[in-house]
Amino acid sequence: MGDKNISEEKPAVLHGQPCPICNKNTLSLTELTRDVPFFGKVYLFSMSCTSCKYHKGDVEADEKHDPTRYTFEVTSKADLDVRIVKSSEATVKIPHVANIEPGPASDGFVSNVEGLINRVKKQVETLRDSAEEKSDRKKAKNLIKKIDNVLMGSEHLKIIIEDPSGNSAIISDKAEKVKIKGKKEE
Repeated sequence: MGDKNISEEKPAVLHGQPCPICNKNTLSLTELTRDVPFFGKVYLFSMSCTSCKYHKGDVEADEKHDPTRYTFEVTSKADLDVRIVKSSEATVKIPHVANIEPGPASDGFVSNVEGLINRVKKQVETLRDSAEEKSDRKKAKNLIKKIDNVLMGSEHLKIIIEDPSGNSAIISDKAEKVKIKGKKEE
């Protein structure tokens, strides 16, 4: 399951911790360090409860980076393999499809474009299945069709990641990177 482009180590795991949601001692805390080519060392943190299924994850870069916006156009199936680092402070915008806003429920992760698109697809499927209005279900079905076309390589999609902490990146020569105003801790 390892990625050839990322060095891996065994995660440090602390089991039996009190869960902040259900208060049972079934929370596991995990920390993992990875070296992501062209970005640097990142720390992956997560909390997962086996009782209530609470999960929270985040990514933090070892080096401080400037607040940044990455823009990437998915134009082929090969683009689905492009590496993405997203911190919990980042906003992900996929115009005409979805936005992932930062906040207490936002997770950080290291994935690829396909993984990000599949996360969005799951959210849209949940909306489709829970929508009461027929028009909302139809909109969700059309979005899923668009997402499937992108995953098959027959439709283009733009991804924008803005991160005031600088802990996010789209790692590709095709990605446009610009500095934005935001916080940078010294």
